Amino acid sequence: MKIEIELHDSVAAELAYIVELHKEHGAANAQDSVEALLAYVASAIAAGSRRPGAWERTCLDMMGLVANTDEHHYYRSDYGRPEA
Repeated sequence: MKIEIELHDSVAAELAYIVELHKEHGAANAQDSVEALLAYVASAIAAGSRRPGAWERTCLDMMGLVANTDEHHYYRSDYGRPEA
């Protein structure tokens, strides 16, 4: 799925700087473009959403992105809305 997002110039500049640092100095999970960086972050958010015990879930908790429902606290093996 292709999704287009609009970022504030200062946010885009910071993300580009992160990528520049990765290219110059390396990183444990170095990204080679802003698009790759955002795709990685989005995949971590998605993983944290469906895996309550995962490290990614801590990120969602800290950002207040876990829904106020028991449904969001159960492990799901697949991405997306669970089938009934």
